[in-house]
Amino acid sequence: MRPSSDSLVGPPQDGYGFDVHRNVVEFRLAPDDVSAIRFGVSPGHELAHAVRVLGRPAYHPLQWGWLRRARRQAPVRALELLQLLVGPDGYMPDFLTSTPGWDLGPQEELERLRHADLAGVRVDLGKRVDRTTGAERRALRALADHPERARAVAADAWEQCWEALLAPYWSQLERILHADVAVRSRRTSTDGLGRMVETLHEAVTWAPDAVRVRLRMHAEVVDCAGSGLVLAPSVMAPRCAVVTEPPAQPTLYYPASGVSERWADGGAGTAEALAALLGAGRARVLLATRAPLSTSEVAAACGIAVSTASHHLSALAGARLVDPRRDGARVVHVRTPLGEALAG
Repeated sequence: MRPSSDSLVGPPQDGYGFDVHRNVVEFRLAPDDVSAIRFGVSPGHELAHAVRVLGRPAYHPLQWGWLRRARRQAPVRALELLQLLVGPDGYMPDFLTSTPGWDLGPQEELERLRHADLAGVRVDLGKRVDRTTGAERRALRALADHPERARAVAADAWEQCWEALLAPYWSQLERILHADVAVRSRRTSTDGLGRMVETLHEAVTWAPDAVRVRLRMHAEVVDCAGSGLVLAPSVMAPRCAVVTEPPAQPTLYYPASGVSERWADGGAGTAEALAALLGAGRARVLLATRAPLSTSEVAAACGIAVSTASHHLSALAGARLVDPRRDGARVVHVRTPLGEALAG
């Protein structure tokens, strides 16, 4: 289930330190679970929230730049079906997305949807039926009564909406998501897991062997029981959300850092602004180091000589925008958190 988060003040506490008037989901982690915390990205989660943005744009000001471009391309009937399935807020059917992964792409996500467990489809749609009334409820009940057909039409609508709404912007989305993960991962290595978790969102806190999330409509204690926890940044979602019900992997979605109203503009404006600040050569090198690259790989990516790439990388490292580190027998260069913020 994926309830949205909200924060309240003035928290009375019980004997365990929980705020009794808050909805808190606590992911309890054994020592082995702590080591199994990992990051992932979810194309399906981004699409589901994009569908919600189109339905309630006033609630999503950071998406207005994308919205101005994408809304004209929306496939009307496919969008209406997905809006029926995901609803305007709160609970979202789990079968529409799979467990986030670092290399999970939209085609793999779509294939998983086409083969989603039919019993799970029926259960998820039943939950949406319970949360609706009138014509919407009747339409959802008809889908729940025929889960195989519901899965097929949902997958077709997913594919049409993806191609129209997010495929043209996936490179920008993926860059922001991967940049967020890179910054969080480095913060874990320098400041520790607990300090990193505390920076995910104001609704997320760290307790000994637990991650707690304040939500608007849900409270639960989740024993990760050796499965670990997936942390997934999101560009489209404005608040935290969780997946808690087996057999799904326990997952915490949180808003990615560095998202502005112009995120969908692409890289042209960023490259020009960085070139004015750093010079064209160093700007290209900084943008190239979104993933760890050797000096020769940077040179190839930027179309410059290895010696020139080495000179630019040294200057960027001196300004703490790029960090050289050893990876086996070679030295690679990757953006620091400051470099990520500048490139973003």
